[in-house]
Amino acid sequence: MKAGNFSDTPEFFLLGLSGDLELQPILFVLFLSMYLVTVLGNLLIILAVNSDSHLHTPMYFLLSILSLVDICFTSTTMPKMLVNIQAQTQSINYTGCLTQICFVLVFVGLENGILVMMAYDRFVAICHPLRYHVIMNPKLCGLLLLLSFIISVLDALLHTLMVLRLTFCIDLEISHFFCELAHILKLACSDVLINNILVYLVTSLLGVVPLSGIIFSYTRIVSSVMKIPSAGGKYKAFSICGSHLIVVSLFYGTGFGVYLSSGATHSSRKGAVASVMYTVVTPMLNPFIYSLRNKDMLKALRKLISRIPSFR
Repeated sequence: MKAGNFSDTPEFFLLGLSGDLELQPILFVLFLSMYLVTVLGNLLIILAVNSDSHLHTPMYFLLSILSLVDICFTSTTMPKMLVNIQAQTQSINYTGCLTQICFVLVFVGLENGILVMMAYDRFVAICHPLRYHVIMNPKLCGLLLLLSFIISVLDALLHTLMVLRLTFCIDLEISHFFCELAHILKLACSDVLINNILVYLVTSLLGVVPLSGIIFSYTRIVSSVMKIPSAGGKYKAFSICGSHLIVVSLFYGTGFGVYLSSGATHSSRKGAVASVMYTVVTPMLNPFIYSLRNKDMLKALRKLISRIPSFR
């Protein structure tokens, strides 16, 4: 097959979730609604945390950062998808595609790091409550966040630069609604062995290792909670961790599920439909999970909403 490098490749084609033209208006309205709910919900979380002094704690600080990352994550993929549906086009130039790959990896890595930090925060709060404010000080939170950002950026740049060395065939159709690294590698005509080794190596280091840390933290948390004599104390401790566990399950469950099945679904849109769970649905649900299960957050949101008429 004829191949060309990036300078010879004008554009890729995102096939999206469905080729049925009659479904396009429905998909546009559905995903526009989901995108707006995601942005609005996460923005309210950020504003509520920043406006209420009672929520100026490491847990809620990390939650506000998670909401910001979710907004950025969905904004990396959803607007282009919506534009393509509305304009009835499937094209994306190679610069835009490479940019999508880079930013998706950055924000996935950041979300991964923040979820680990939140698990550590809950571990310290329950297992070492008397030392909580000493351990989880603003300096440590800032350093952990900076470390997560640096690792995510380096990971994204590494994969993006490795894609630049590849040549691509004539058929540049991507069975997805955004440029995902795994799908781009399948379009390459050149050898992708090094790229695939890096993908599996980094997935193991930045996926399995943090997840193992979260599991270890919650193992210690459960062990400490079971020592609490009162049933009310146990319920309160578990309720504090419940929202985070739900988000962790959604993020890692859907993420690993997509990548483990990607080999069998790359020729169809099934993988793209599955990816909607961790790229669209999970960021949209996060604000509801954290606010509906948290009395302090609900109170802060009510106070924030009650102030809105005063600006008129």
